[in-house]
Amino acid sequence: MTDRRTQLAENLARVEERIASACSAAGRGRDEVTLIVVTKTYPASDVRILHELGVRHVAENRDQDAAPKAAECADLSLTWHFVGQLQTNKVRSVAGYADVVQSVDRVKLVAALSAATVREERELGCLIQVALDAESGERGDRGGVAPDGIEELAAAVGSAPGLRLDGLMTVAPLAGPYAGRQRAAFDRLMEFSSRLRGNHPAANMVSAGMSADLEDAVAAGATHVRVGTAVLGVRPGLG
Repeated sequence: MTDRRTQLAENLARVEERIASACSAAGRGRDEVTLIVVTKTYPASDVRILHELGVRHVAENRDQDAAPKAAECADLSLTWHFVGQLQTNKVRSVAGYADVVQSVDRVKLVAALSAATVREERELGCLIQVALDAESGERGDRGGVAPDGIEELAAAVGSAPGLRLDGLMTVAPLAGPYAGRQRAAFDRLMEFSSRLRGNHPAANMVSAGMSADLEDAVAAGATHVRVGTAVLGVRPGLG
């Protein structure tokens, strides 16, 4: 455990240095960017170590892994983000532990989240996941709504009991005009964010950037970066 703690501390320090350098280069304060550590496939013991090291935001993408882990760590002061594609049959479980769902991409999901959150007597933050590789009316290969669907979803979240519209999220696309152009993709997301805040001023969260491209996200103006591998190491089964 001591070895794992040392490993995580060193990795976390390197990521913190990268974020601080990116903020400095962009003329931003370090406090303008929140690190979310993506703990998927890693045990609750790692979450506990990360909490000891000062991490307060963690993310998961599969309910079957997240639910027991969140229960095991319920005594910790953590904000849990759900970042994976979410099926409506998992919504009731996710609404029990998640503080923010970053992958809202269809009206049907908004309705299900609202009903589950009201039942749980909680408030749930929602980010609209934007798919920069999706055509009008379609969803992206990695989830997300096409850009022209943002406002409809924003209105649905904004009027749904139990839900709070926090902002936008994207995953750098692997196909389409933004493939391999992470900075351009994140700049485009910031344009959508600016437009969204015109009608929803409090929806100022922008979640973008992961281990490989967090600098591009910070430079574009992201408020939150989602980092897994750079903190926790290469995931089992992923090479």
